[in-house]
Order: sequence, then structure tokens, then C-alpha cells
Amino acid sequence: MATGQRDYYEVLGVARDADQQVIKSTFRKLALKYHPDRNKEPGAEEHFKEIAEAYAILSDPKKRSQYDASGFAGVADFSAEDLFGGIDFGDIFGDKGFGFNFDSGVPGRRGGIFNGLFGRHRQGPVKGGDIEVAVRIALDIINSGGEQSVRLSHPITCPACRGSGAEPGIKPRKCTACGGTGKKVISMRDPKDQGGIIFQQVSVCPVCHGKGIFIDKPCNTCHGAGQIKRSESLKVQIPKGCEEGMALRIVGHGLPSPEPGGPPGDLYVIVHTEPDPRFERRGADLWRSETITIPDAVLGTQIDLP
Repeated sequence: MATGQRDYYEVLGVARDADQQVIKSTFRKLALKYHPDRNKEPGAEEHFKEIAEAYAILSDPKKRSQYDASGFAGVADFSAEDLFGGIDFGDIFGDKGFGFNFDSGVPGRRGGIFNGLFGRHRQGPVKGGDIEVAVRIALDIINSGGEQSVRLSHPITCPACRGSGAEPGIKPRKCTACGGTGKKVISMRDPKDQGGIIFQQVSVCPVCHGKGIFIDKPCNTCHGAGQIKRSESLKVQIPKGCEEGMALRIVGHGLPSPEPGGPPGDLYVIVHTEPDPRFERRGADLWRSETITIPDAVLGTQIDLP
């Protein structure tokens, strides 16, 4: 993360209640202005990094919720892959993307240019996707804090083949057409552009259909999928007075990596308050309705509350 501590909403110049369309259009406008390939003024690249990081946080509802709840501390542990991996920059800027290839080199992932700008290059297999699960927590637990059991079923890396999909001891064959990348890349130069900018068109390899490998003998445990389904029960620590919609991160309990040997993603437990017959929660306040008689309303009375 960048070391500057300027509020992300201030960086983009949007209100704290701005919707996603406003955040997206504002980011695009600022990125076009300060992108280092277009703006050579001193400080432009640093400002571009700042607005890119702000957009990465505020464009993701989960990250935005963590930032709103806990400030910079709530989003301090994100890597460049965490920040930019799920953003489709081609959708924001169009296929030409400032003359840069926005592909990270990993099928289904984006943001390679930002990994370069932020000095964070992906090393080793890509991380698996994250899982979100919503849980309803009793008001008493939210009030005092405590543990909550969460049950879920999700894929994990096959322990027999370790995600390769092939029988143990047999390695998958790499696709020679794409070199194992699963992608077909065509480079071209815009004849109307005088700057010599080369564009890249990336498509799925027609030979291996994007897998990058061929499995001659599938694993008997996962039948070549590289994954199996597992049910588990986790104990989640609920912080005292946690806010409605707070996302609690449990590292390593997300989806398996799409690449053998890659780390799994994370699990995010979204906290919601269970309806309580005694009180209605409104933010940090508790409300209760009581019915009294007309004489008690006129003369005054004392009532007992839970």
C-alpha cells in the first residue's frame, strides 16, 4: 500500500456516499489525466498511483466497507494482486488501455501495469479467489463480542494430485501452441498512430482451450479437476460492537488456486445482526417500542426495560 495517508474519498474527490458509477467515471477521468505514459510532469506518476489505489479500495464493496469501518488499518494488508487483480481495466479504458497491455499474464486476472508501477510483481502461482459468507449474529454476542461457528462447503486443492489433475507421479503435458499460458497473443501496430504504440489482442488458446496443459491420465480422486469439495466448521471471533455489514477476513480458507502449488484465497465473513425481540439496532444505537396507557402518559410512570 502507498505510504501516504490522504483519505481515499479526498483523493478521488467524491462524496463518502458516492455510488459506483460516480467512482468509476471519476477515476477514469483522473487516470487519463495523470497516467505516466501521458503526463510527464513531476509528481504525475505518484499521483496516478494514489488515485489508482483509492479506486481499487472504493470500487470494491468489501474493501470499501473495511475502509469505512476501520480506516487505513482495515485495508493495510492488501497486496497489488489483492487490490487490482479483480478489476477489468479494459472495461474502464477500452481495449487500447493507454497503449499498455493491462493483462497481468494470468488468465482471468488483470492489472499487470499496476504491479509494475507499485513495484509488486507476482511471484509464483496465482492466489485463489475469495469466498464471502453472510452470517447473522445474535445481538448479545455483538454487544459483548465472542465466538461464532460458521459452516461452509467449498472446493479445495486435491490432496492426492496437489491440484495438477493428473495421477500422482505423472506430469501434465504443456500445450506447445501457447507454451502453457492458455492464451493466444496477437500484437499489432495502429497505422494511424505516429507514436509507435503496439496493441496486444489476447484470446483463449484454441488448441488447449485455455488450460495450457493436457492430462493423459486423470487423478482418480478428483477425476482430473484438481479440486475436491470439503465441508468445514470454523470459529470466528466477533469483535465487540462490530458494525453492521463488517467483513471479517479469515486467511487461507477461500477457493483453491487455479495453478498447482498456488495459495488459496481468503474467506470473508459478512456480519449481520440477527433480529432481536427486545431491540431494533440502528447503527450503534438500540431502539425499543413500549406501549403505555393514557393515564400513565398523563401522570407519568416508571417501566422496566431489559
